[in-house]
Amino acid sequence: MDSLINLLPELWQASYETLYIVALTLFFGGLGGLIIGLGLYLTRAGSILANKAVFLVLNLLVNFIRPIPFIIFLAAAQPLARAVTGSGIGNNAIIFTIALAASFAMARIVEQNLLTVTPGVIDAARSVGAGPIRIIFTVLLPEALGPLILGFTFIFVALVDMSAVAGFVGGGGLGNFALLYGYRQFNPVVTWAAVLLIIVLVQLVQFLGNWLARKAFRR
Repeated sequence: MDSLINLLPELWQASYETLYIVALTLFFGGLGGLIIGLGLYLTRAGSILANKAVFLVLNLLVNFIRPIPFIIFLAAAQPLARAVTGSGIGNNAIIFTIALAASFAMARIVEQNLLTVTPGVIDAARSVGAGPIRIIFTVLLPEALGPLILGFTFIFVALVDMSAVAGFVGGGGLGNFALLYGYRQFNPVVTWAAVLLIIVLVQLVQFLGNWLARKAFRR
């Protein structure tokens, strides 16, 4: 316990780094996933911008990248991260890599949630002359807002897990803290302190996500 008290400044710094990494990866990964997911939905057969070639490329890309275990993806994407961020390790490289992986995971969630929108609502909008852009922003996304919020909440939990794994390749955060001061120094108290903070963080975000989703469903 004394060792944990001595490490409190490092623990709070690691907590801040985890929030920083996850917030940025959720933003960039969520944005990328929303764009790719919309592309999958809009270009599939029978949709408002049906395009077999584009759908095939997007679908193959998502199916190719999404199943790769993240620890392997970290190593495979390191040259690309180095080219984009200037380094293959550290928080910037980790944010880029996690956001890239999250984009393809989120894309499938976005596509599946958009498919829950009643086709009749889309047809009604098209019948009054609404164009694709207007349908997307005034019909499609608002109708799917509740499920999308739950999907983004789900991906947040996955991002926390990814940020912890990133501690193995020089990323900061609670994963690196638990590895450096807990696992490598055989100090389970420190490890469990990091675990409990991650659990609290996930529970708070899950509660917030559920609350926002309920608000969206009641519109």
